[in-house]
Amino acid sequence: MKKPVIGIIGNSHFIEGDYPMFGCGQMDMRAIGVVANCLPLIIPANPTYTSIDALISTCDGFLFTGGRPNVHPEEYGEEVTEKHGRFDRHRDSLTLPLIERSVEIGLPIFGICRGFQEINVAMGGSLYPEIRELPGRMNHRMPPDGTFDEKFALRHNVTFSENGFYHNLIGEQTVMTNTLHGQGIKRAGDNIVIDGYADDGTPEAIYIKDSPGFNVAVQWHPEYRACKDPVSRKLFTAFGEAARSYSVNR
Repeated sequence: MKKPVIGIIGNSHFIEGDYPMFGCGQMDMRAIGVVANCLPLIIPANPTYTSIDALISTCDGFLFTGGRPNVHPEEYGEEVTEKHGRFDRHRDSLTLPLIERSVEIGLPIFGICRGFQEINVAMGGSLYPEIRELPGRMNHRMPPDGTFDEKFALRHNVTFSENGFYHNLIGEQTVMTNTLHGQGIKRAGDNIVIDGYADDGTPEAIYIKDSPGFNVAVQWHPEYRACKDPVSRKLFTAFGEAARSYSVNR
């Protein structure tokens, strides 16, 4: 049976110091290929090499991955500051309209970390450049030291709305998650429902109401140990099922 194709947004990076590449983590590939049981396809995050129409006609869903560059503040009407960090304008110019189009036609999407922020901005929302500086907020950034497993360790609770989308999907109202982000939602975009919060009030789980298709986005990294973590498995399994349904009915 033909597997649905999931386009995974690949980040621009360099190896050997100056050799440019597009790529994504093997964790993302494993979560899509094994847990969601779909065919992972890396998408270069640059409209020079593809188009929205080409991607929509090829893919049955999109995974908007995390990445170190942040969404440019001009995309939500704010000025650049040092706190906004690095940017990738090519990725912005591809992913933001791709999200809008996918939501419009009901094509399944899943946003992780930066992908969570992209979905909010694409829907007209805005971001705080550095949430750890807000009163009462904790530091959600990746620890600077420690092993890879220690950096991706489960670190804080996320509590979902009672009987809300995530509560019903996962079967638990409060779950433990990892946290590796500096920015966060300031103003929710149009039809964005914040359905889960960290204990410090930081939005961590959203979906888009009144959309014809499956759409989820989380601020943590469920791709890490997705094969073993029960929360991650349910998220990626549901994403895969939505992509299969879309593939059959498109």
